[in-house]
Order: sequence, then structure tokens, then C-alpha cells
Amino acid sequence: MLNVSFVGDGFQGVLTPIFLVDKVALPGWIEQHPEHRDWITVNGFSGEEGSFTILPGSYGSGACVLAVRSAEERVWALAALPRALPPGAYALDPSLDAALDVQSATDAALGWALESYAFTRYKAAKREPAKIRWPINADREEVSRLADAMYMARDLINTPAEDMGPSELVAVGEALAVQSGARVRVVRGQALLHENFPCIHAVGRASHRQPALLDLTWGHEHSPKVTLVGKGVCFDTGGLDIKSAEGMLDMKKDMAGAAIVLGLAQALMSARLPIRLRVLIPAVDNAIAGNSIRPSDILRTRAGKTVEIGNTDAEGRLILCDALAEADCEAPDLLIDCATLTGAARIALGPELQGMFCDDEVAAQALLGAASSVGDPMWRLPLWRPYRRFLDSNCADLNNVSGGKFGGAIVAALYLSEFVSDSKTWIHLDIAASNVRGRPGRPEGGEASCLRALYAFICERYL
Repeated sequence: MLNVSFVGDGFQGVLTPIFLVDKVALPGWIEQHPEHRDWITVNGFSGEEGSFTILPGSYGSGACVLAVRSAEERVWALAALPRALPPGAYALDPSLDAALDVQSATDAALGWALESYAFTRYKAAKREPAKIRWPINADREEVSRLADAMYMARDLINTPAEDMGPSELVAVGEALAVQSGARVRVVRGQALLHENFPCIHAVGRASHRQPALLDLTWGHEHSPKVTLVGKGVCFDTGGLDIKSAEGMLDMKKDMAGAAIVLGLAQALMSARLPIRLRVLIPAVDNAIAGNSIRPSDILRTRAGKTVEIGNTDAEGRLILCDALAEADCEAPDLLIDCATLTGAARIALGPELQGMFCDDEVAAQALLGAASSVGDPMWRLPLWRPYRRFLDSNCADLNNVSGGKFGGAIVAALYLSEFVSDSKTWIHLDIAASNVRGRPGRPEGGEASCLRALYAFICERYL
């Protein structure tokens, strides 16, 4: 990541300076630099947020860049530039560079790094991004930690299911455990039944690729327990309640919750947080075969509750309920699950806001504050308990779906809440995990939604 985005202190080549100004300050900057007024006027540079122009001049390289800072969150201040500027090496002008505090410099560098990302497993990038000299006060380790986590999660989400099945997803977690000195255990195939993870097995049994549960632990056993659970449906056909062709087009990203949890875990372990971290990833394909689960089947969950299958396309909550039951039995201080769980959340919030459910008022407000501060937005939705009746079943403890079409994201969250009782704080994230349009620092494609917000929240809670 560092080689893609930055040049080091020993760089001997030409560095083109970047003058970064706010839109309201642009007229003043032009007044202070009258030698550029005619060029700006002739070229019709309007100074819209996120825009830039290359100015001729006598700045060593013979040119400089005038860029207008985005009014969005500070992490995106420079993010419009790496793939828009001509390839080469750049540097913030010395007066601005020296004036940035550590947080602002770190944010600016991270935004540059996130815009430099490209998914290149199957096709080379059209061009190399421009590079920048590290801002003087940037926390390089923090930038590297977060950018690496985001890159890893984006790569996993963008990889098609042929190359990212349950075994491949689990292998990423195993490699992460080796890299970080964590302990890891994997339960596969029929062993899921023997160890009482019946719903994970039931959802994944129709695929020729065995379902599995990754269980990673790291940190001192007496530290506060933080458990992360990520939905790992590597491809979702919908099962016997099959999706339309259009509905399947994005289903390679139905394991995005797992990808984000793995990236977050990597960042937390790299930061050496004083926590006892546990990561649970149920990894399956929701395929179709003679042994697929059927509508009206009744499954007994790990928690002992019975679930009637109202729809086989509501499989994510089935694999999560077994993993959450296992996580909850340890009564962690913080339990977070992350999942591309419902289309209802995206209909309600659109693709750029992530849905968050939490009954702990202090934790919910802290997470919303962290999300706002790092430019990783989410919106709190209610765990409206009266809607629990929508999950009633005549022949089982609950159904996996509502009989109606209202409040789908809330009903799904309430289903999961049935399997969490002893955790001090539980947070459920219903995410989109994709950018449907490219924006600075957020290229079109898979996105590690909420990763940076969760990282900031957890660090603040336990440091």
C-alpha cells in the first residue's frame, strides 16, 4: 500500500507542490498569487469542491497544483486527487504541511491512500495513481494499518465466488491468525452437526463446497472481551426461494460482513489493543440441490430454539444465529455482528448510509460519534420490540421471516436479538458494502462499510 500511495523521505525526484484551499478562501488565495489570475480566468477554473487545476509557475518543477478542498469529512480532503492528477510525485505546500495537526495530516494521508486502491486480481489498473510525500505530521503506522485493512476487505468483497468460496474465506482468517499470533479453529462440514451448529450446516449443505465456522481468538484472556461476528455467505442463490438473475448479480458480496470483520480484526491486532478479541465467521454457499433446506422446514438452532423456514433467501440470519449464540455464551463486554442482511435497510437508507441497531444508549451514541468523525456514516434504527410478533410461528419458536413486507430490517434485527442475552453491549450492523458510484476515496465496487467507524469506536472504548 505504501509504495502505491506515497514517496518516502529519501525521494530524490521532482515534487510538484499542491496548494489546498477551501472554496470560500479561493478568491483570497488568487489575490495573494496574482501571477496565476489570468491562467485561472482563461481556463475557466470555477473552484468547485474537489476540483483542481495545474498552474504554470516558478516552483522548481515549473508547475503547481491548486486544489479546492472538499467540504465533506476531513478524511476526503485530498481524496479527489490521486487518480485525477497526472502520474508523478507531489507534496503539500510547506506552509500547509507544517500547519496540519497529527489528526488532520493522518486523515489526509489515509484519504489519499484509499483513493489509490484498485482491484487488480483479474485486470491491471488503467494507470498508476499519483503519489504524494508523506505529510509531516501524519501517523504513518495508523494510515498503513487502516489502509491495509480496507484494501484487504475490498479485495475480498470484489473477488467473485468462484475464487472466494467458504474454504478460501476461511483460509484468509487462518493466514491472519498466523500473521498476528492468534489462535484459530475451524469446524467444517459434518463436524458442524457434531458440534451443534445446525443452522450453519443446514444453509451450506446443498453446496459441493463445505460450510465452515472460523473461530479466531487473540489477546490476553483476562482483558475485556470483544467479539466480532461476520456473515460469510460466499454466494447466495436464494436457495429454493431462488433470486432473479438480476438479484444474483451482486451476491458475490454477500460475504462482505465477514470481509469487514476480518479487516477490522487485522487492524485491531496490529494496534495491539488491550482486548481479548474473538472473531466468528460462518462461511457457506446458499446453493440449490436435492438436500437444500425447504420452505416450512423447521430447524433447531444452537441455542435450542426452533425456527420455521419462511423463506430460504433469509439464510444470513440463520447462520448468524448459531454464531451469535456461541459468542453470547461467553458474555463478552462487546458483541458486534456485521452483515449484508436485508434489502430493506438499503431501501430505507440508500447505499451510502449503513443501518445500526443497538439498545445500549451510551454505546450507540459513541459509535455514531465515531462514524461521523471519520466520515464513515451510519444511521441508528430502532429495535422496536412490538414487531417481534411478526416472527411468530404456529409450529416453531419463531419464523425466520415476517409474513408481511413492512419493517424488514427491524424484523431481521429482532430475529438476531433472540440469540443474544448475556453480552453487555450488542451492536448489529446491516450494511450495503458497496459503492454504486465512485466518490473520492470510495471507488465503485466493494466497500468496507463501517470498518473505520468500528475501529475508531473500539479504540476509544478500550484505550
